[in-house]
Amino acid sequence: MNNVAIITKKFDVDSAYTSSVLGPADDNLRVLNNLLDADLFARGNTVTVTGPDFEVARAKKALEELEAIARRGHAVTPDTVKHTIDMIAVDAPETVSQALAADIVSRRGKRVRPKTVGQTEYVQAIDDNTIVFGIGPAGTGKTYLAVAKAVQALQNKQVSRIILTRPAVEAGEKLGFLPGTLNDKIDPYLRPLYDALRDMMEAEMIPKLMDAGIIEVAPLAYMRGRTLNDAFVILDEAQNTTAAQMKMFLTRLGFGSKIVVTGDISQVDLPSGQVSGLRLVRNILNNIEDVHFADLRASDVVRHQLVGRIVSAYDTYDAQAKDMN
Repeated sequence: MNNVAIITKKFDVDSAYTSSVLGPADDNLRVLNNLLDADLFARGNTVTVTGPDFEVARAKKALEELEAIARRGHAVTPDTVKHTIDMIAVDAPETVSQALAADIVSRRGKRVRPKTVGQTEYVQAIDDNTIVFGIGPAGTGKTYLAVAKAVQALQNKQVSRIILTRPAVEAGEKLGFLPGTLNDKIDPYLRPLYDALRDMMEAEMIPKLMDAGIIEVAPLAYMRGRTLNDAFVILDEAQNTTAAQMKMFLTRLGFGSKIVVTGDISQVDLPSGQVSGLRLVRNILNNIEDVHFADLRASDVVRHQLVGRIVSAYDTYDAQAKDMN
């Protein structure tokens, strides 16, 4: 802070929301202290902030946004504080409280919404483009949010059906060695998509919608030869498609449809020597209008905070290994 003017200002938090904003035992306040180049101290509902003018202004904005989130009835956790600071840093066009509280779907009090800057931009890209690629590590919400947008589109009658698909690529176990019928063998590959649907729709409705053909969950091979009209189509685990499979899938696009492709290029399970269709497609379609590539990163991981650190550590290791080679 050398040669930088240090100021002190006091900000009042609505007493009805002070405990939510500051957190139990001031946990949220400690996160703010760690993330801002300023000192924050609370007495009652008054927070005293000391630091450079810019950081004091950020602290004020953060406190206002956290109070707004609490007013909307949402929990304010240390992760919420971190995401709020991140979004203030990029000066998002809408308020942080609006972005973090913008529900995509809601069921029995459970709300699905973007929680980070990257997730907010990803969701907006799905609204604005016909084909969107959501690329990023595990836990960034790329598949979950895509399913939420599909359910939202169906509920709003923007599409008449949802199609969810994945390549049935073997990772460790051979399909032939797994017990049961072909459907039984394929089911484990599709289970994450079923799980996401059950979080967003009444469980008893899903089989009825599937029987009616309104929701279809199927392996990628079942897409060949079809034209998918008036549908919200999601290709999950796309890093395990070949270049030919990716081309086949994308050319299934029909009128009134939207496609979201998700994958993690660091977790390719294709046999050695085969190039991932997800790796290749960016080079081919990067400059095509109405096609968007959304990159989600470790900072967008919304699982246990340790997951984000694990992803970052692996990214660092991979970069160092690449430099050595």
